[in-house]
Amino acid sequence: MPGKHHLRGVSEKEQRQYEHILASSRKKGRYGERAKEAAARTVLKSHRKTRHAKGY
Repeated sequence: MPGKHHLRGVSEKEQRQYEHILASSRKKGRYGERAKEAAARTVLKSHRKTRHAKGY
């Protein structure tokens, strides 16, 4: 995925979820400059809730 921001330690599915949330928030004009941060925090929050081992 050249040119795309990659979150460390998440699966491909979670990476696609991040990209979807980011695109959606930009389309709706939410979060402004913090769109990447908000999308990353959302994905990582669900990642931790599913009790993934660190780095997976």
